[in-house]
Amino acid sequence: MVFYISTIIGYLVVLLTLGVYLARRIKSKEDFLVAGRKLTAPILVGTLLATWIGSGDIFSVSDLSYHHGYSSLIGSAGGWLGIIAVFFIAGKVRRFGQFTVPDILEARYNKWARLLATITTIIAYITIVSYQFRGGGWVINMISDKEISMENAMIIMAIFVIVYTLTAGMLSVAYLDIINGIIIIGGVFLTIPFLIKSGGGIEAITANLPARAHPILGNMPLIEAMGYFIPTLLLALGNANMYQRFFSAKNEKEAKKSVIGWVVGVILLGIAIQSLAVIGSSISDFKGLPTEESGKIILLVAHKGVPVVIGCVLLAAIIAIVVSTANSFLLVPATNVMRDIVQRFIKPDISDKAMVLGTRVALVILGVLSYLLIGFFPRILRAAYAAYTIYGAGLTPALIATFFWKRATPKAGVISISAGMLVTIEWEIFNKIFGLYPWGIPAVYPALISSVLLLILVSYLCSPPAKEKWQPFFKEQ
Repeated sequence: MVFYISTIIGYLVVLLTLGVYLARRIKSKEDFLVAGRKLTAPILVGTLLATWIGSGDIFSVSDLSYHHGYSSLIGSAGGWLGIIAVFFIAGKVRRFGQFTVPDILEARYNKWARLLATITTIIAYITIVSYQFRGGGWVINMISDKEISMENAMIIMAIFVIVYTLTAGMLSVAYLDIINGIIIIGGVFLTIPFLIKSGGGIEAITANLPARAHPILGNMPLIEAMGYFIPTLLLALGNANMYQRFFSAKNEKEAKKSVIGWVVGVILLGIAIQSLAVIGSSISDFKGLPTEESGKIILLVAHKGVPVVIGCVLLAAIIAIVVSTANSFLLVPATNVMRDIVQRFIKPDISDKAMVLGTRVALVILGVLSYLLIGFFPRILRAAYAAYTIYGAGLTPALIATFFWKRATPKAGVISISAGMLVTIEWEIFNKIFGLYPWGIPAVYPALISSVLLLILVSYLCSPPAKEKWQPFFKEQ
């Protein structure tokens, strides 16, 4: 227990110390919100990778991998496809040169699109942060042999993430994600051969894997499998973290180059993480886990399935994953609050100093809200895909239309965002109350259909948008 705790505490202290050091370099709101727009492709690759690989992969995707084997790659593949598509808009985003996704949506549609986008982002992203707190709490609870209660462990994780993100904003997040990325890659790939040995070798692992009903879908029906693929695809296409990092790029070229390294890293690391869960499911000590525990399979592997030194490295990688994702998904909505509500609607002439201070206050408030939201979704898998859906179905159709469809009108954009957000919320509340979705249909289907159809229909029912609304997004690069 002492080795595990010492490793985690040491790693967190190093992160916080470096964050405080980088805080000295903050001179303006651009430094805090978009790292002074100085990030080069290698730094962008590291921070994009560390942000995308989060608790969703360690706990929800591993949950799927435990039950369905490599069929769970269906969900991850949605993200891979989305990131590949992002290559074609990365340069346009950097050229636009603002701070947030709602900046884009107001320029393309109107101020109500900005406001709705901000609300949608806040709801989705504090949900994502909430399960980072839960995942980090699982790690602390486990390595303390449950001497630290789960509730206290989640509080510890929440406090650390909030304080860490307060230090230097995007500047610290981006540069420290390089360290996090190295730890993540090293920890995951170092563990695989040791775990294969623990499982008795490839042949023994293959023979002991739980039965799968279908070679492609595992034990999932097609409607469920696509219910994982589509939300991940939509999140990748519209991820506000990604856009904020492209705004932080030194130039358009660096933004586009970063996407290539990002997608390669995400595919390799995603397969490796799922391998840990699949191999773990074949080992007798970890077989037959109840549904509420199967998401912890990689934690169990780190704690009991490999030598202590290797386990310490993997646990440090898991904490790096949790922290790098939590701080990024906390910084974005805090930026939205100040940039897209306070500065846009309340105090347009707010100073840089007040902007940074206000963002830090918003970080604390949103961090507390994220903690309070933990109990709404008892299973990380459910929380992850609910958040992906509310954001992906709410924002992504209108956002992608910004760059690829000149005919999209302001009214259609607003209605599309509203429909995607509200349908998802209604579906999830129904599921929370009654324990199932209406007609057994995952929220992503009605939410996405409503959002896309209304975007198209309302656009054609209205007069075409003024040229100045779409022209900035269709200039030749």
